[in-house]
Amino acid sequence: MKTANIIVGALLLGAVGAGSYWLGSRSGAHSEAAATAAAASAPQARKLLYYRNPMGLPDTSPTPKKDQMGMDYIAVYEGEDEPAADGAQGGVGTLRISTDKVQKLGVRTEPAALRALGRTVRASGRVEPDERRIYAITPKFEGYVERLHVNATGQPVSRGEPLFEVYSPELVSAQREYLIAAQGLLAMKNAGAEAQAGMRQLAESSLSRLRNWDMAPEQIEALVKTGEVRRSISFRSPVSGIVTEKKALQGMRFMAGESLYQVTDLSTVWIMADVFEQDLGLVKMGAKASVKINAYPGQTFVGTITYLYPTLRAETRTVPVRIQLDNPQRRLKPAMFAQVELQVGAKQPVLTIPESAVIDSGTRRIVLVELGEGRFEPREVQLGERSDHYDEVLSGVREGERVVVSANFLLDAESNLKAAIGGMGAPPAAAAAAAQTKTGGKVGHRALGTLEGVNLQAGTVRLHHGAVESLQWPAMTMDFKLANAALVRDLRPGAAVSFDFVERASGEWVITAITPVGGAPTAAPAAAPAARSEAAPVHDHSQHDHSQHAPPKPAPAPDPKAHAGH
Repeated sequence: MKTANIIVGALLLGAVGAGSYWLGSRSGAHSEAAATAAAASAPQARKLLYYRNPMGLPDTSPTPKKDQMGMDYIAVYEGEDEPAADGAQGGVGTLRISTDKVQKLGVRTEPAALRALGRTVRASGRVEPDERRIYAITPKFEGYVERLHVNATGQPVSRGEPLFEVYSPELVSAQREYLIAAQGLLAMKNAGAEAQAGMRQLAESSLSRLRNWDMAPEQIEALVKTGEVRRSISFRSPVSGIVTEKKALQGMRFMAGESLYQVTDLSTVWIMADVFEQDLGLVKMGAKASVKINAYPGQTFVGTITYLYPTLRAETRTVPVRIQLDNPQRRLKPAMFAQVELQVGAKQPVLTIPESAVIDSGTRRIVLVELGEGRFEPREVQLGERSDHYDEVLSGVREGERVVVSANFLLDAESNLKAAIGGMGAPPAAAAAAAQTKTGGKVGHRALGTLEGVNLQAGTVRLHHGAVESLQWPAMTMDFKLANAALVRDLRPGAAVSFDFVERASGEWVITAITPVGGAPTAAPAAAPAARSEAAPVHDHSQHDHSQHAPPKPAPAPDPKAHAGH
């Protein structure tokens, strides 16, 4: 019995051990599978290739470092510098930057869209009286000023108000002649028709003379009724306005045609705005204009453009534009300063892009079109009308395409923008040749020359080179920067060399490789993470005398004076 119990106990222990082993194996398999799945789902770290020079020079380092100007070298990861695979999304003339760098740079894009361009043309101006509402009071006969009714400049007057009284012997004689002719006409009622006609003609002639001398109708009527000759007559204001000029003095003698008063009606005034030459084509007759006067801050007066003057002022390059403005309360005074705003622009929608998207080189205008996945294509565009914030696009961009509107200069620093622009529109052979001469991410040029001097401290050399076809340069002597001082370690002045160079900045030319003619090349270290020279690129900005080596202006050669001080 005891033996049977022992056998049963052994069997039970064996079963428990086998179950425990099976459960443990199953749990271990699950843990291993979970670890494998977690490893597969975990993001794989990008492979760091090397660190490149922040100024775009062909100088890299396997470890982080700074250049001589204290700028950190930029990390380059696997896949960032790979060329685009498809022609539509990359290739010659296309920029590529990793998406995380695009985000760090703060690159912002906006689509090209149809908009009605509106623009505000601003000009300075001044208030002037309406020339058509200025009246001069000028007697047509000789006489004397006997009495002044208005005796101060600036005094307001009403239409028909007496200004002054004059005495004139000629006027008295003309009145008497008219009275005699009128009395003779009455006395000859029974005379013949011919005699009556002659007397009537004499009376009408005398009356016409009084009217032509500006004698008021009521004064003539009183003369006819009473038959009394007036010794003096009054001159009245022809319009309501302000006396802007007064030359009459009581008792003075005046001659025929002498201006004694000037009255100006200021119920309507002109604003003479000086519009700049480049804005003149946008200004149209009949358009409305907003006028602000310093004397009345916060108030805006609205007028109408009535005339564009045909002359231009050479001193200011402006054209006077006349704006007519109602001034019923006479608040606007002549010679007041005015700020004028003219709303101009096309009313029909046109294809536009933000003005900040345009990179203007002076000879052509470039925009960066986003192609997706960190790719940007530089395109030359033709622009039309401009508003305050948008430019009309005539060609180069289609509606809906997104263009870079911010951080353009950072994209330039992070990419080979200059090389991409240089390859724009080039024929395939030229593009291939440009691609073959790239050095360190910049489009390079090659020339033959003679080494004339070396300045290792400044990191420069002076070369007399022959003509450079890629830049249309003639033969000349000029200074170049060195990408690495080791390039000229084994060279001596007077050596004939062949050298490659790139334009690092505007007017700054850097030698990336130099070869003694007939000898082994002395080139900058290759852009690889290993076997790097630790010599930092030259950023010395000491002055160089380039004044005797400037290339001619028509060629796109650098003006050596422009980079004196680098």
